[in-house]
Amino acid sequence: MHILICSNGMPAADNATRIGGLLAKASRAETTLLGIAEQPRDDAPLREALEMASQALQAEGVTPRIEVGAGEPIQQILHETSARAYDLVVIGAERKGNTGLYWRSRKTYEVIKAIPPPVLVALGDCSSLKRFLVCTGGKRFIADAVLLAGKLAAAAGASVTLLHVMAEPPAMYADLVRLEEDLDRLLESKSELGMTLSRQKADLESMGVTVEVRIRHGMVLEQVFREAREGDHDLIVTGSSQGTGIVRHYIMGNLTRSILNRSECPVLVARSGPHAGSSSIFQSLKRLFGTSGT
Repeated sequence: MHILICSNGMPAADNATRIGGLLAKASRAETTLLGIAEQPRDDAPLREALEMASQALQAEGVTPRIEVGAGEPIQQILHETSARAYDLVVIGAERKGNTGLYWRSRKTYEVIKAIPPPVLVALGDCSSLKRFLVCTGGKRFIADAVLLAGKLAAAAGASVTLLHVMAEPPAMYADLVRLEEDLDRLLESKSELGMTLSRQKADLESMGVTVEVRIRHGMVLEQVFREAREGDHDLIVTGSSQGTGIVRHYIMGNLTRSILNRSECPVLVARSGPHAGSSSIFQSLKRLFGTSGT
């Protein structure tokens, strides 16, 4: 594994070094520290900060390679990830407010959308990575994100909770609710949700990861953070999709953006491949309901 830890020499970058170091140590990853000086006057203090970060990593058994770039940060990170293959990019994120669409630095969201590798946003005071919460969405296109989470969890000795949040269905679909509340029955069912969660669980267990499947009903964001708090999770895993069209880019959905805005623990935004247009919630309900009694 090859991990890129990005730093601009500011305090938020300390989180990226610390959390990136935890994963690098656990996975024995080849590690690169990328410093970016936006102005010439930033170069000397940045190099000093990178040297201190390198010493902190070396104290934990991680020996990083140091790279220094100058100019616009997103372009520098894009250049680095295009020149070398990275399995994971770790960045810090300053909090700018608590209203509007973007509560963190706008560059945080732009990096996630711009670069090919998965991005771990180092948030909060995380000191260990032992419990991962994976927001699966119950769809096949999130499979790569689940596998990445499993790879990191296996290296770190962490457990994984697969979380699917379902909107409260109309009363006529009461059988569906009962199916979802009976996890064993759901995982053995032929429904799309059941088969997907069962496959994800099996894939993670094949890596030696302890897995729990959780189903919740209600508003997705509220239920994600309730599960994160009640389960004492150290890391939230969510996804982004590859856009269609001539220009390659990634789409960060409202849920992922809202999780980044509000989270007090690290958030891993894992890549998903392009997928067919999703059906409406009622079409999905009908398919699931139609197979729940078979």
